[in-house]
Amino acid sequence: MTKSESDLLTLLGELDDPEWLEWPRDYNRSQMAALFGELVARLEDDFTARCTAERDTQDSSEYGRVVVPAEATVCGTRIVVCVSKFGSLALICADNPGAFFGTEDAQAEGALDAADLAKADRALADLGYLVLPEELLEHDYDGPSQLPSHVQRPSWWHRFFGTF
Repeated sequence: MTKSESDLLTLLGELDDPEWLEWPRDYNRSQMAALFGELVARLEDDFTARCTAERDTQDSSEYGRVVVPAEATVCGTRIVVCVSKFGSLALICADNPGAFFGTEDAQAEGALDAADLAKADRALADLGYLVLPEELLEHDYDGPSQLPSHVQRPSWWHRFFGTF
């Protein structure tokens, strides 16, 4: 079931706890690592390619990233899947977060194939991740947490995928 933008923003607000910036109160590092390992294996199988992965990112609310190499995609643009330490939140990006305004923009510019996006989206959904649109995460952050002072214009991206 696809959630509306307002439902997703409500969920982000519910996950936001100013006492727990880097990870949620109920964070379980070993469970997160196991699930992330399953995601990497699934993407490698689905794209029949070796994916690189960064895991257990320090001083960040992002757990890690999986990179599907450009040569494994229809359009020849790598796919980056970012996973937050909060609520199994995930993000799918063409090339890199912020390289496009979102997946629709990347598709319109010919950088992301719909079937490749569907593969990544299906893998995440099958493993229980909630995929957030990149455009949604660019909304101004209006929650109660005190985000780092180095962030000029705080967004929901900074809250759930940023560094501290």
